[in-house]
Amino acid sequence: MCIVVFLSLGWLTLVLADGGPDYISQGDGLQLLGDFSVAGYFPLHETDSSSSDAPAMGACNEGKPNRHGYHLMQAMRFAVEEINNSTGRQRLLPGVKLGYQIYDVCTIQASILATLELLEQLGNTGPNSNLGKRAMAVIGPDSSSKSFTPAALLGAYLVPLISYKASNEMLSNKLHYPSFFRTIPSDDNQAMAIIQLLVRFRWTWVALLASDNAYGRQGMQGVAELAPHYGICVAYNGIIPKLTANTAQTMRNIVGNILRTEVNTIVVFSTRTELSGFFPFVIERHVTGKVWIGSEDWSAETMMSEIPGIHTIGTVLGVFLKYAAISGYEEFDRKSVEVAKQHSNTQEFLNGSNNLGIECLKSTDLYSLTRNNFPLETYDISSCFNVYKAVYAVAHALHHTLGCDSGECLKKSVQPWQLVPWLKQVRFSVGNSPVYFDKNGNPPTEYDIVTWVWRGTDWSLRVMGSFTMDPTTLKVDATQIEWPGTGTSRSVPPSICSPECPAGHRRLQTGQHTCCFDCLACPAATFLNKTGSTRCQPCLPEEWAPPLSERCLNRTVLFLAWDDPLSVALLFLLALTLLMTTGSALVFLLNLDTPVAKSAGGRTCLLMLAALTAATASALCHFGQPSHLACILKQPLFIFSFSVCLACVTVRALQIVCIFKLASKLPRAYDTWAKNHGPEFTILLMSAAILFISVVRVSVNPPHPSKDLDFYQDSIVLECSSTLSPGAMFELAYVSLLTVLCFYLCYMGKDLPANYSEAKCVTFSLMVYMMSWISFFTLYFISRGPFTMAAHVFAILLSVLGMLAGYFLPKVYIMVLKPQMNTAAHFQNCIQMYTMNKQ
Repeated sequence: MCIVVFLSLGWLTLVLADGGPDYISQGDGLQLLGDFSVAGYFPLHETDSSSSDAPAMGACNEGKPNRHGYHLMQAMRFAVEEINNSTGRQRLLPGVKLGYQIYDVCTIQASILATLELLEQLGNTGPNSNLGKRAMAVIGPDSSSKSFTPAALLGAYLVPLISYKASNEMLSNKLHYPSFFRTIPSDDNQAMAIIQLLVRFRWTWVALLASDNAYGRQGMQGVAELAPHYGICVAYNGIIPKLTANTAQTMRNIVGNILRTEVNTIVVFSTRTELSGFFPFVIERHVTGKVWIGSEDWSAETMMSEIPGIHTIGTVLGVFLKYAAISGYEEFDRKSVEVAKQHSNTQEFLNGSNNLGIECLKSTDLYSLTRNNFPLETYDISSCFNVYKAVYAVAHALHHTLGCDSGECLKKSVQPWQLVPWLKQVRFSVGNSPVYFDKNGNPPTEYDIVTWVWRGTDWSLRVMGSFTMDPTTLKVDATQIEWPGTGTSRSVPPSICSPECPAGHRRLQTGQHTCCFDCLACPAATFLNKTGSTRCQPCLPEEWAPPLSERCLNRTVLFLAWDDPLSVALLFLLALTLLMTTGSALVFLLNLDTPVAKSAGGRTCLLMLAALTAATASALCHFGQPSHLACILKQPLFIFSFSVCLACVTVRALQIVCIFKLASKLPRAYDTWAKNHGPEFTILLMSAAILFISVVRVSVNPPHPSKDLDFYQDSIVLECSSTLSPGAMFELAYVSLLTVLCFYLCYMGKDLPANYSEAKCVTFSLMVYMMSWISFFTLYFISRGPFTMAAHVFAILLSVLGMLAGYFLPKVYIMVLKPQMNTAAHFQNCIQMYTMNKQ
């Protein structure tokens, strides 16, 4: 229904348009009769479309002749002539003549009217209709803006439309444009090529300009959507309007905004017409030293280089269609000019360069265009090649539709819609360029990357790279680019908002753009080995890193190694201590019935020495890497063993005090306690208590080898777990209480007979014991290295040596070196002296 309404409006436009309803087909149209016809839409003239109000339209031939449009038309004529005149096995359409109808579509209105003309021909199926004049396909138009409506209208009837310049991605929508094809890559691919160019030179802070039409806006959108995925920030977006008296100030504002953003790279996705009106305002503000990246519509266009002062704006890089020359085309174009000059306007104009039998409608418009002798430039050749490929695509589709593989085409009627499925399947090569269409009607993507070269005010174009889409590959020879600046030391100008952070720093975004940031140093235990990150990466638990690090380092493992010099010294001291405890035990065993041994506790001394030996042996658990057995034995074995020793000393001190000070006051109580093995049971009870505490502690929270990763940032302390657990603290509290009790009882016996009083020596031993452990715990809370572990072993040995020196060695000395003092008479004498002194 919408199509019918649109067609009705179109016919109304034909009737109301200035210049008459048939001027396109009858006045300006170029036709070559044939068995099958192909229509061509080309901008043969340039007009000021702003001076007319749509839908009315002035005659195209009133405008300025269009050099580029003329060469595009010539490319189509050349392709048709080449196909018709080919011989031998290479003939695409043997026995079939291909014709054409060429329309001057200088405006959007003209492209619509031309399309309605073609649809009228398709609808004319009467007996007087000429099938050779009905177009099987349309080549063109020359822009996306001119293609939308024709593609929709022709798509309703599945008439193939193959554009050589319409690159807007929206035309790939097969729901809206089912019969649209193109020989130019879509703007999405061009946007990717521009993005890859920005990435190649690390330009992350750019301005983005676009012409005020579908081509520019769609291209701008494509670049803007891709940019964030590649770390590129668009500092400014600007729409370039068509130059009029009312838009001049807008142009100046755009230039001012570019200067304020301080970008060095400007991407311009624009048609050449709009941009040619914008650059004079750039030159007016003396904008120099910038890098301009152009889209394919203007980057290789000669008319841009003709703007006065354009050579001062900086370096121009551009994406352009892959250059491919058409063999024989330049000769065809040259001879066309010669023929046009030899014939008057009223004489017959020949379409072929050498074939004088070709039927062609006369056209003074074509004569006048040809006599202009337009130069053929790189921009023209690349676009002409797209026209050339489009004509050959139609010919290949006709070849398959007419069954020409046998060497002769079938003589049958063909409808335009029959070509569509064959166009989707065509695959051939023109020169070295493959020609085929994907599911959206798009060709393979190939671009040249070009740069402008100036020698004074003389302009030339240099190809310095290429881009392909599948796979995405950009190749650029940067040495071919002449960067802004003076002298020979020119370098790539940067275009960034903030300089890249140094190693070991992360980004802190300072505005809405991710490219604008401050740099913060990564703290200790983190690293950053890649640029552009906003977070420092934490090291693994067993690694560390100082501030500003690019990588993590393995932590130093701390433990008391067996072969450490400090360990060797401690092991020597440990062996000496074991020798002293076992030697003292042997002396006591041999002199067990002597008065000295009995006064020291008799058999209890052997228990004490055995406990001290076990306490000394517990120090071996502190050497080397912790094991499960070592962790279980290390702390409980020493605490239990030394507690047994302390219990024996405490009970022995209590006995001496009771005998000399309390027996007379509580004789019955002491006798009962002493005769009923009270001392033995007391020692057993004290020892059982600490044994119970240790067993419960190990059972509830068994110690195991662990790694302390928190105490040092750069080291791992290998130790046993639960060192300061509640159970361990309860053990220490019990031992501390027992030590205080022992110290008190020993101190009470300071004035007893010399042979029974060990107060001074034992008090000294306990003082050494307490000071050694206070020193160790102080060091433990500030350090956990091998020295602290050695201090732990030294505290154990010092405790044992202190007890040996204060309690046992004086008695061993008497038993070994002073036997005369180890007699009952000597002890009786001491007691008598004590009694006399008390009296």
